Amino acid sequence: MELIWATSDYKINRQAYPGFPILLYDNMESCVEANEFLRYYLLRGAIGSKNSWPSVGQTMYDYFSYLNAHELDWQQPRIGEEHGVVAAYRDYCLDTIGLARSTVRTRLIYVCAFYEFAMRARWIQSLPFDYEVRHVRRPPGFLAHVDSSGGQIMSKDVAPKVPKTLPKFLVKDEIRLLMSGLANPHHAMVVRAGLHTGLRREELATFPEAYVLDAMRRPGRSRNVRVLLDPRDGTGMRTKGSSARYIVVGRRFMEDLYQYAIQVRGERASLSSTSQGPLFLNQDGRPYAAGGKAIGRIVHDAGVTVGLNVHTHMLRHTYATHTLYGLQRSGQRGIDPLVFLQHQLGHASIATTQIYTHLLDERAEDAILLYDDELNALALS
Repeated sequence: MELIWATSDYKINRQAYPGFPILLYDNMESCVEANEFLRYYLLRGAIGSKNSWPSVGQTMYDYFSYLNAHELDWQQPRIGEEHGVVAAYRDYCLDTIGLARSTVRTRLIYVCAFYEFAMRARWIQSLPFDYEVRHVRRPPGFLAHVDSSGGQIMSKDVAPKVPKTLPKFLVKDEIRLLMSGLANPHHAMVVRAGLHTGLRREELATFPEAYVLDAMRRPGRSRNVRVLLDPRDGTGMRTKGSSARYIVVGRRFMEDLYQYAIQVRGERASLSSTSQGPLFLNQDGRPYAAGGKAIGRIVHDAGVTVGLNVHTHMLRHTYATHTLYGLQRSGQRGIDPLVFLQHQLGHASIATTQIYTHLLDERAEDAILLYDDELNALALS
């Protein structure tokens, strides 16, 4: 098997898709069914981000290479009467290669989606896996009155079980320690932006300078500024699934961003011969590439300096946990804390947001204080 990546000459309905994965047999003929699935799944299906192209393409390549090496036919999904080819591939990944269970589970999501596509296309007569009903405990409260599932979800019986772990976040003293090690004003603002907004790494890397305004001159007395993150507005903003959403930014922090854009960002922008859209630029005055991986290194290195293991998504978890606690503590009428946080983080499902409720146990009083005001105070100290 061969996995190649398309050039700009590769077009579907006259639209070029450079970097799209294409699977070929050893004789360089197209693996037609796999490529039809990739076009459906990555272009018309549930996946809307080009960031998923490499992982899905690599998974399909790995799976078909496994089948070829073991002389298995993907269109005969059962090995004998009991074992299926997907289950055999799962065991190979876990036992022979030694991949992590979470990695194998992600691979099987794509492989099972391929077989479901093949079933709809009538390329196969049966699926190489079964569905099982799992009972889950849902948190009481939000949407409980419209939940008709009875606490049941369907899952594929070939998927390895992965123990659930709660996201890690920074408590007040750790935030203070992290901020104390940020001597570089650019690095400090990147970290603060993650803590104040909960943006994903790619969102931080593409957050446009055009979204920053002089909050002190903005009319009104509101302590917050609403910002529309819109991938279709021509600014270069990128969000997960290309979905637009509003976020709420503290007025004080927006003003700090404005001063940063004039001073630190202005110095970096002057190093580039062309105008750049993102707020955060690298040391050469250019935008961060590859989904903001360099921003991840900035955050990680800042943690190493003070003896903390920190990554960009931990800043997001920190924002979410402290914000949810603050909203629940304030008890403002007309605001559902989980719904607000869901919109702020850009979660497609409220179930994803609910995980932060598990972090707010009886020890929260000792770990979490008024969040936004403290961050502002730390920036001045």
